[in-house]
Amino acid sequence: MLEGVRIVEVEGLGPGPFAGMMLADMGAEVIVIHRPASTNPTGSGPSLLDRGKRSITLDLKDAADLETARALITSADALIEGFRPGVMERLGLGPETFAESNPKLVYGRMTGWGQSGPRAMTAGHDLNYIATSGALWYAGAPGDAPVTPPTLVGDVGGGALYLVAGLLAGILNAGRTGQGTVVDAAIVDGSAHMMALLMSMAPSGNTVTERGQSLLDGAHWCRTYACADGEWLSVQCLEPKFHAEFLSLMGLKDDPAFAEQYDRAQWPGQCARLAAIFAEKPVAHWAALFEGSDACVAPVLSPEAAAQDPHMQARATWSEAGGTLQPAPAPRFDDAVPTPAAPPERGADSDAIRKELDERGLI
Repeated sequence: MLEGVRIVEVEGLGPGPFAGMMLADMGAEVIVIHRPASTNPTGSGPSLLDRGKRSITLDLKDAADLETARALITSADALIEGFRPGVMERLGLGPETFAESNPKLVYGRMTGWGQSGPRAMTAGHDLNYIATSGALWYAGAPGDAPVTPPTLVGDVGGGALYLVAGLLAGILNAGRTGQGTVVDAAIVDGSAHMMALLMSMAPSGNTVTERGQSLLDGAHWCRTYACADGEWLSVQCLEPKFHAEFLSLMGLKDDPAFAEQYDRAQWPGQCARLAAIFAEKPVAHWAALFEGSDACVAPVLSPEAAAQDPHMQARATWSEAGGTLQPAPAPRFDDAVPTPAAPPERGADSDAIRKELDERGLI
């Protein structure tokens, strides 16, 4: 889908490389500027996040390598960088550097706090960003510590995916107008933006500030339960017809304690009752009971277990490459499941990329 689009990615951590991987999965030519192995703080081996990319090693503190980086960015449709504000400018690689040599350049900046604001120059991580944005507030059962799966809500959801959307929008606009743009993708902004769906329920009273009292964070039919074998089961039968099927399969259809689905005052007692029932049997029992139903119940699987799940196998969602479990590219186009190329060794394409730049008269 993105054949012919060139993205230059300056090596970084987390959401920037993830965004580059996703663009490479969709067919873009993504060239990552890796540090020389001797100066790389994260090790020199290939990374899953570099799959499908090309690699050139450059020392951006070396004048000749810096000139090569400028030439490479001049040849690109878009750039991905994840430094703190001002670092690229100090290197001589800020957006203004390319205003004349590459006016169509879409300059993607990936940070936690954004390019401006009181915290822009301070350190932070996924949990800090989503805690500040409000996205962590409803994450967890009432009374428990708020917690989310590592990296998914902040680094990937609020960060990488918003950077990808911004880059694609910028590339489309540059194609129409000939003018590039700077994409300020901040995890605090993206994770706050993702709250829009939940906050859209506030006027109806279904999203309130008090934890455990909103439609999706306190009900007995919207949580995970421990089973007898220590495994977990997810339940989220929100709509009445699905809730009715859930109760029927559980043998609770005529139980007066579950007659009122949306009575918040009864949720704690209903949760405790279900917790006791689910704790009596292993997760396999419950999975078999609900298999093929519309009760909206599913076991909580590890990535390794997910790779063995019949549905996930049918869609080829997980695979192993070089002994590493990895997810297939998403989304899919015309139902095709592309096989991503293996991540390159650091600097594997350095000579070829320099030759290409030389042939184009850029170095």
